[in-house]
Amino acid sequence: MNTPKLRVAVIGAGRWAVRSHIPGWQRDPRVEVVALAEINEEALAAAAEEFGIARAVTDYRELINDPDIDVIDVATGNHMHFEISMAAIAAGKHVLCEKPVNSDYLETRRAAALAAEMGVKTKLGFTFRFAPAIQFAKHLIDTGYIGEPYMFNGYEQNSQWIDPQTPLRQVDLEASPDRIAVSSIEGYGAPIIDIMHWWVDAPMTSVVGTMRNFVPERMVRDTGKMQAMNIDDGDMWIAEFEKNRLASIQSSYVTVGNYPGIEARIYGSEGAIIVRLVEEAGICQTIKVAKKDSVEFVELEIPQEFFPEGGVSTEQWPFLFYSNLVKDFATEILSGDDFNQGNFDQGALVQETINAFEKSFRTRAWCDFPLAVEAAVVEGAAAGDGAENLELARS
Repeated sequence: MNTPKLRVAVIGAGRWAVRSHIPGWQRDPRVEVVALAEINEEALAAAAEEFGIARAVTDYRELINDPDIDVIDVATGNHMHFEISMAAIAAGKHVLCEKPVNSDYLETRRAAALAAEMGVKTKLGFTFRFAPAIQFAKHLIDTGYIGEPYMFNGYEQNSQWIDPQTPLRQVDLEASPDRIAVSSIEGYGAPIIDIMHWWVDAPMTSVVGTMRNFVPERMVRDTGKMQAMNIDDGDMWIAEFEKNRLASIQSSYVTVGNYPGIEARIYGSEGAIIVRLVEEAGICQTIKVAKKDSVEFVELEIPQEFFPEGGVSTEQWPFLFYSNLVKDFATEILSGDDFNQGNFDQGALVQETINAFEKSFRTRAWCDFPLAVEAAVVEGAAAGDGAENLELARS
């Protein structure tokens, strides 16, 4: 008896969708990509032809309302993530969404709560969590290789935009040039923040840090012109956790190095692990380890069980890592159990961390974590000024 395949509809046919999402799903024999939605008709037709997708529409609502579709994959621009995800969850679909679901962590948490209510699973595009080397490292941590975790150092750094002439998307074209806007720490810092929380495995209690705008004028992709772009293209943060643990995060668009430029290090009472997700010498990932009585780091071979079927470290990282992500999501959905890693709840935690980092920078002070927004909202609602209190809490 043949098991029915998981039926997936991808919304968005941009570069990341065609480079990672669609081929990642099609790599899994348990999955069928049955439909594609995209408002750009030229991009829609090209992607549908390239991947052999018979159903191609310009209105994503057609797919959300189709009872035969099991999963909605949201690979659109950021401004549509929340709207599409909420509609899909409300329709009883499992949802994979690129990050962020919403720049406000409370809205991401609301989406997670709706998913729990509807009995569907969610997953964020935390691509690097699903790198085989990162998954293997987490296995080593959980089985006691490093002992008690002490410190984590996370980096997301590459030189894609060190040249001001390289086009960069400006999220808010109306942003005030006098106020540095969040960019690197949200768009590129989120995946390493996710790994930090996952590996450190303790509640975060406070953060402090700063943002910088190193390149004040850039080629803006949406306008094709050089103009002022006051964004954080470099950040450094320190975080404190319960269980006496510490972490640091650095993200940047302008640090020399190959894309994606992820490095995660964790040090404990018995040993240490360093994972690099950087395209170098024909491979996309390495893991090195050391022990307290043998402090020279040595490279380990990543067991095949942490790869998608047939996967190797010489593959292009967007295809390899995303294949693992969608394989994991398909397994979670088909298993019927409650396990669901990297979901919207985790997305809310990561987004709240980003919001706390920003608050620390704006106030030039340590910021307690978790943020006290819910309490402010409740108190404000009782006094009849909930919206004002919410804005004050977020400032």
